[in-house]
Amino acid sequence: MNFFEFVQDRWSLLWFQGYQHLSLVVQSLVIATLIAVVVAVLTYRSPLWSGLAEAGAAVGLTIPSFALFGLLIAFITSGVVLSVVALAFYGALPIVRNAVVGLRGVDPGLVESARGMGMNRFAILTRLQLPMAWPIILTGVRVSAQMLMGIAAIAAYASGPGLGSFIFSGLSRIGGANATNSAWAGILGVVVLAIVLDLVLNAVGRLTTSRGIRA
Repeated sequence: MNFFEFVQDRWSLLWFQGYQHLSLVVQSLVIATLIAVVVAVLTYRSPLWSGLAEAGAAVGLTIPSFALFGLLIAFITSGVVLSVVALAFYGALPIVRNAVVGLRGVDPGLVESARGMGMNRFAILTRLQLPMAWPIILTGVRVSAQMLMGIAAIAAYASGPGLGSFIFSGLSRIGGANATNSAWAGILGVVVLAIVLDLVLNAVGRLTTSRGIRA
């Protein structure tokens, strides 16, 4: 059986697991973004705390994803929950750094002008600083999304959802019938989903960034 016949024969399963893969990444990415923005908001004013946050993000990225999944299995029995926890952890790391940089980069003069107009700290944050920092934050989100697409494939090791099951199944049966086809189907599926998600995030960025900032 050639590759195209393999895909055609298993199209419904590939479609379903592709949907699961994308859903896992998107849900984890939303959680990661919320966590990262909160951490950035709490730390960006302090050089010490923001430095620790950025250093922690850099160190976190060095943890091998396969090892983290293996360690979490001992504490989390649900493959779906474990996958979301691991992906949200990794996803937050690039976004934290970008969010801190974005918030720091807002012109202090604009902040002072907003205060002079009677805006409180929360209003300044939500109506001025976060919108101004959003393009930089979104860049971190897009980087994180691409990274999570690959890491999500490893979720199959912990009985998580997604296309990783095709990859692991193929690699574990190298030399057997359709082993290579299975691995390639999973890999190419992940690549296609990564491209689609990046296009969607690019469109989201255009819709959510004010024209003045885009210009």
